[in-house]
Parts: sequence; C-alpha cells; structure tokens
Amino acid sequence: MTTDRESDQLLVERVQAGERQAFDLLVSKYQRRLMRLVARIVRDPAEAEDVVQETFIKAFRALRHFRGDAAFYTWLYRIGINTAKNYLLTQGRRAPAAVEAEGGAAEAGEGSDGPRDINTPESMLASKQIAQTVNAAMDALPVDLRTAILLREIEGMSYEEISAIMSCPIGTVRSRIFRAREVIAEKLRPLLDVPIDKRW
Repeated sequence: MTTDRESDQLLVERVQAGERQAFDLLVSKYQRRLMRLVARIVRDPAEAEDVVQETFIKAFRALRHFRGDAAFYTWLYRIGINTAKNYLLTQGRRAPAAVEAEGGAAEAGEGSDGPRDINTPESMLASKQIAQTVNAAMDALPVDLRTAILLREIEGMSYEEISAIMSCPIGTVRSRIFRAREVIAEKLRPLLDVPIDKRW
C-alpha cells in the first residue's frame, strides 16, 4: 500500500518521463484544495482561479527539476502561495473585497457543541456577525500571517508542513499563527464578551 507522497512521486516520475496525463491526475487531486487556499489569500474567486491556473502552469514547467526532497503538495502549495503573493503585489494590495459570511464560521473553526435546533433569529444573527468578524479579521491580516493561519486551521497542516511550504523555520510559523490568533481573538472579544486577560 503506497502513501499519498509515494503515489504523488510516481505520478511526478510519469510526467517527467513524458506522460502528460499523469499531470492531469495531480491537478484533479489538488485543484480544489489549492483553490480554497488561494481564494482566501487573494479574496476574489475569479482571480483565484487565474492564480491557481498559473500555479499549475508554473508547476508543470518546473516539474522536471522536482526531486522529491519535499512532498509534491508541499512544493505545489509553495508555488501557489508565492504566485498569490506576487499577484497581490502587482495589484498594489487592494483593499479586501466584500467578505462572505456564509460558511465562514465553519471554515474558521467556529463550531457549536450545543444542540443544533437553537436557530433563533438572535443566535443566527450572532453566528453571522462572528463569521463576518472572523473573515474580516483574517482578510486584514498581513499575507504571511493569513497564509500561516489558513494552512493550519483551514487545511489542517502540521507546523512542519507549513514550515516547508512557507520556507521559514517552525518557530516563525508558530509565531505567525499565534499572532494571527491574537488579532482574530481581539476582534471577537466584543462579540463574545470575553475578558481581556482570557487566552485563546
């Protein structure tokens, strides 16, 4: 039984041997995950599609140099994040687009342990406000902090994986995630009525 990394490496070797269809399999395997990440970085679905497409084009062109020192998806995510950062730079870091509240709370890890049938208008409004606040706080983060927290909380990656993707030490990754959580917590405090000294 092969691991994900081993099966990816086999596909990479097939692409390097000239079998282009093998790259299509890698695209279909990672396109949605990469799109989800890039969309949260560039904040525009149509432009995120362009960034993801450009990422796969760059990856395909550079694949002959891929040696498998890192997992393929780590390498691919690094290309995707750098492509998204370059896109933001060329756009002059435009102001964040309108924040989508739908599904934002679930994506940001805001779950409810209570019963699901307490959908009063007040609780639904509160949930929507929390989702909007989390999304707005994440969108306002510097791109390195936003990327680190997205990879950790949305993609569920380990600190080691994030370190490889972002090309920085694990200590830096931990620091970025900590700072991102602090900023988000600060924005949520007024909504949740949490004491100032409460740690998240």
